[in-house]
Amino acid sequence: MNKKGLLSQKGLVVWLFGLSGSGKTTISSLLQEKLQEEGFFVMSLDGDVLRAGINSDLSFTEIDREENIRRAAEIAKIMLQNDIVTICSFITPLKKHRAQAANIIGECYLEVFVDCPISVCESRDVKGLYKKAQSRQITNFTGISSGFEAPVHPQLTIHTDIESPEESMEKVYRYIISFIKA
Repeated sequence: MNKKGLLSQKGLVVWLFGLSGSGKTTISSLLQEKLQEEGFFVMSLDGDVLRAGINSDLSFTEIDREENIRRAAEIAKIMLQNDIVTICSFITPLKKHRAQAANIIGECYLEVFVDCPISVCESRDVKGLYKKAQSRQITNFTGISSGFEAPVHPQLTIHTDIESPEESMEKVYRYIISFIKA
């Protein structure tokens, strides 16, 4: 998109992905707040929120995970077409899921890997999901009983185990700001 529409900004989809507990939602919230303070119209799509509503009919099987990402990408594409900056935070565990999202959204898709060791993610787990997955109370849990494919060449990687949430958000912000101001 080269034109600025009604909102006087270019739309963009920032896709934050990584393990549960890596900090995706925290980074998304901080980034949304900063961009809104600067006058941008920004929306967030969060995996937990979508799974509580529009995707509540989906489980965590391979097929349902793919459908979860497809629906999220289609929603993000609609927002993009309306010049909205959209920050998505989804585990998006497989390369094919990320490729699907990129294909649906198109050229205004920016992929950000929220890299964090599983041991740190487990220590941040306030819901106890990792413990439940390890004791097999939860099946198909990414990183425990379901795989996560690390990206080969993400557009940006942030390391939330060694950076504060604010530092990580600033890296993402600096990466995207020239695009959305163009």
